[in-house]
Amino acid sequence: MFLRYFAAFISLFFLISCSNNTSQNIDYKESYEKESGGEIINAMIGEPSNLIAMIAGDSASSAIAGNIFNTLIKYDENLELEPELAQSWSISDDQKTIIFSLKPNLKWADGQPLTSHDVYFTWKLVTDPNTRTPYSSDYLLVKEARVIDDQTFSVRYEENYAPALDTWASLQILPKHLLENEDINNTFFSRKPTGSSYYQLDQWVSGQQISLKKNPLSTQGEANINHLTSRIIPDTSSQFLELIADNIDLMNINPIQYQRVFPAREDLKKKIALYKELGNGYTYLGFNLNKEPFNDIRVRQAINYAIDKNEIIQGVLLGLGEAVASPYKPGTRWNNQSLKPYPYNPEKAIQLLNKAGFTKNKDGFLERDGKKFEFEILTNQNKQREMTAVLVQRRLKEIGIDVSIRVIEWASFINRFIKTGEFGVVVLGWSLSLDPDQYNIWHSSQQGPGQFNFIGYKNNEVDKLLEDGRRELDLDKREKIYHEFSKILLEDSPVVYLFAGYGLSAINKRVQGIKSPAPPAGIYENTQEWFIPKSLRRNEIAY
Repeated sequence: MFLRYFAAFISLFFLISCSNNTSQNIDYKESYEKESGGEIINAMIGEPSNLIAMIAGDSASSAIAGNIFNTLIKYDENLELEPELAQSWSISDDQKTIIFSLKPNLKWADGQPLTSHDVYFTWKLVTDPNTRTPYSSDYLLVKEARVIDDQTFSVRYEENYAPALDTWASLQILPKHLLENEDINNTFFSRKPTGSSYYQLDQWVSGQQISLKKNPLSTQGEANINHLTSRIIPDTSSQFLELIADNIDLMNINPIQYQRVFPAREDLKKKIALYKELGNGYTYLGFNLNKEPFNDIRVRQAINYAIDKNEIIQGVLLGLGEAVASPYKPGTRWNNQSLKPYPYNPEKAIQLLNKAGFTKNKDGFLERDGKKFEFEILTNQNKQREMTAVLVQRRLKEIGIDVSIRVIEWASFINRFIKTGEFGVVVLGWSLSLDPDQYNIWHSSQQGPGQFNFIGYKNNEVDKLLEDGRRELDLDKREKIYHEFSKILLEDSPVVYLFAGYGLSAINKRVQGIKSPAPPAGIYENTQEWFIPKSLRRNEIAY
């Protein structure tokens, strides 16, 4: 859901030449009037798998798609729900029926009307058993969905469902007239979409860039920036060189750049603004629980004890992160503060591995039944994750586990390994919604191809808690449920929580209209209001 915020700035155009106004000649402190036009260029590590978010399930796809499609409702800057395609909604006294009233005269980018029939069609798609999506469980709870008229859509749940409204802030509405005769799993639309939001696809050059252009029929009014282009640059060092060379406007930077490079460079401080926000997610080491020896809780706990999380936070993040012991953002009511991360204790790790039947061989490596304990960590082209994997590798080698590391391009990583289950251990991250419901990630029913429980976690008690948490409307009771869920998850160690990191953004100061201080939803909440004054724009090429 919030991936759309990350999306809005991530798009824009390939620049041929730099402006005649060099950064040395620009006064960024000047007050500029808001005006339309210009382009923003962003760097992305990985290429989207496709632009139908319900099918893709990855952040790169959702980020781009969030600029193209709308949801019925959305979160505002204060993280309160507000209308998007809907102009209002009402909830029945028994809390089981929601009626959405759509705004009048909505249109798709091709000029066709956007109506409640499109909403119903999208719901049917996401709940179709033939649709390969990790999001269906939220919408399968709808007992009945109805088109009341062209502007009115209703859903009724069989029982209370606490995250109901939250789910309708996540489902991007798709056009029935273009997709009703298509196989949603294999359609032209995934690379040539037609949406309803601020932008529409202009050009997608595989492996190079995705360019968006302003949608004149946007259901949300006009954005200020004409063009968004996401350049695909897998290497973050190369991204940084492009940033300081003025060839991109925006990127996520690493802690070294934030803590050491920028403070030492007056030229960079003059033209580039830095932003720091604790992310709504975490980085983890995840086990394939369907493979030995990771189906043994003693092995998983041992690895948890063998990893020095503080070392990672200090060494990789330079202190710009927090250790976590639950799958919830620190400081929120859903985070069980009584839980503590597994401490670094290699002696305890070895004890557990001995109990699991592992002993050291003459080479100093652990083995069981004559088989050496070795495995491969897979991760994508993300320097933080790569560096994290290296530190994990070193600590595990110290206790006798032989670990190798393989770094893979994002699309291949998802399609060849995650969706197929062909992996042993991964270093990845979860970005989470505001609602505490994590049924899609941890419930044992969510293990099919393309589902989010790709590690194969199953715990009957957790299943029950996740089911109860969805039905409970009382916030205090929900809190107790998810605190207990977090406690069991920590004990089971299906993943090793490594850290919750700060999001570090670097944005060229030519981009104006960024809210400061950042609202609760973050700096990317209002990207449609960002603008670039004419005097600060690069030389432009007509589209």
